[in-house]
Amino acid sequence: MTELIQTITDWYMTNLNYLTITLLMAVESSFIPFPSEVVIPPAAWKAASGELNVVLVVIFGTIGSLIGALINYYLALWIGRPLLYKFAESKLGHMLLLDTHKVKKAEDYFIRKGDISTLIGRLIPGIRQLISIPAGLVKMNIKNFLLYTAIGAGIWNIVLAVVGYLAQGQADLINRYSSEISIVVVVLVVLAVAYIIYRTFFKKRKKTSIENNDKLQRD
Repeated sequence: MTELIQTITDWYMTNLNYLTITLLMAVESSFIPFPSEVVIPPAAWKAASGELNVVLVVIFGTIGSLIGALINYYLALWIGRPLLYKFAESKLGHMLLLDTHKVKKAEDYFIRKGDISTLIGRLIPGIRQLISIPAGLVKMNIKNFLLYTAIGAGIWNIVLAVVGYLAQGQADLINRYSSEISIVVVVLVVLAVAYIIYRTFFKKRKKTSIENNDKLQRD
């Protein structure tokens, strides 16, 4: 599998464009194991040299991620849980680095976090590529699925693009710190969501308090 990834990577580096970015990110986002760290950062490095547009790199990378996520979603939706777990334990499943433990880990995470897991899960190594499977199993609303997946994939691609832009496309460096990057991104997303919830609740509470005070003064 490592040799295959290296062969695809070499082909990608000599054919790096928006179409191949979309194609490989679709592969990465499906159940076929392929690291996004060797797709987005080199493309961002090319953008830094003026050969590509870094915004389009993120956009087409995210489109690819959505395509791959939809493959997982509908695969799980159509074949169902029993056949999915059977496939995960098959020789082909093992060749694709799948097993029941990984699928169950993604499913348990989805059950604990709910629909929002399709956003947060996109930022967690080991969960990112498989989080779309439990979404398909429970027939998650497709509009919410696409929205959360696009946000999560977009955030991850932006991070990889920035790192690649600054690190000049050094995939080894990015691979080495991908877990740390994921942790930082998850923390930032959680803080942002908490802030939004706090602001929304605080404003609503403040507005209610003002309305109650006005009502008491009128009475």
